[in-house]
Amino acid sequence: MTLAMVLRGHSCSLHPENIDIPPPGKHEILIKIEACGVCRTDLHVMDGDLKHPKLPLVPGHEVVGRILEKGGSVTGLKTGQRVGVPWLGSTCGQCRYCQNEQENLCDAPVFTGYTRNGGFAEACLADTRYVFALPETADPVALAPLLCAGLIGFRCLRMAEDAKDIGFYGFGAAAHILAQLAIWQGRSVYALTRPGDIEAQAFARDLGATWASGSDEQPPVELDAAIIFAPVGSLVPTALRAVRKGGRVVCGGIHMSDIPTFPYSDLWGERYILSVANLTRQDGEEFFAIVEKADIKTRTQVYDLKDANKALADLRAGRLQGAAVLVP
Repeated sequence: MTLAMVLRGHSCSLHPENIDIPPPGKHEILIKIEACGVCRTDLHVMDGDLKHPKLPLVPGHEVVGRILEKGGSVTGLKTGQRVGVPWLGSTCGQCRYCQNEQENLCDAPVFTGYTRNGGFAEACLADTRYVFALPETADPVALAPLLCAGLIGFRCLRMAEDAKDIGFYGFGAAAHILAQLAIWQGRSVYALTRPGDIEAQAFARDLGATWASGSDEQPPVELDAAIIFAPVGSLVPTALRAVRKGGRVVCGGIHMSDIPTFPYSDLWGERYILSVANLTRQDGEEFFAIVEKADIKTRTQVYDLKDANKALADLRAGRLQGAAVLVP
């Protein structure tokens, strides 16, 4: 038996329960969890924005822990080793997307903390083929946000291609990681927060942002690209008006409110709107290879596992600077 925070229906709070975890299958590992980040996607699961969770469900997909037990076909990892478990829990390997190096678009994926139990618990199972080896001596709390906020942010930045002047709409867990990477790469970051959120704007400046203000203001330069982390569809036309001709607007969330109508002139000039879906294992391998080189530091607020509902409430209300992390 292991303690877990369990969701039993949409729009419900999580409840602490002792649950059974079966022995790991042949490609699985049993992980003793050291830390698990809290992501806005967890809110979308709880609120029913993502329609088909496995219920009852243990949420959480930014998992850091150590291997307790290995399945019979597990190779390359050892008991006691630290690993990270991301949102992408497994893929079919057979569909056209898996066969074309687009496993993030798999037709039959499994997602951690959505269609299989995740990391809001003392222990969990994971498919060893989709986990990442993590530094043994690093702080597990600091590592946790990298497993989704970092990975999805990294994929967003790749979709922005060679953008020099880049805007971030929403400055939370993902943006504060991505800003450090973008600045390390020599880009200029423009942070656009909730109007009036002077703390988030100061946070962005502290991390090296060239400019920070509310999303109701226009950046002082035409942007080469904008990445939208806030799940607010009305920011899409706002961002389109901020990017230059040929510029890109990248939508980084798994869920967003509806995009309102906007004049074609905002899109004209070969501007692009793109979405980012999930991640690939290659994204993870490339990202974790440069985290230390870029000296990325995560800002976190730690909560006890049993306080998961408070962490989610603080995230929903925008009371966090950086990322919430649960520790069993």
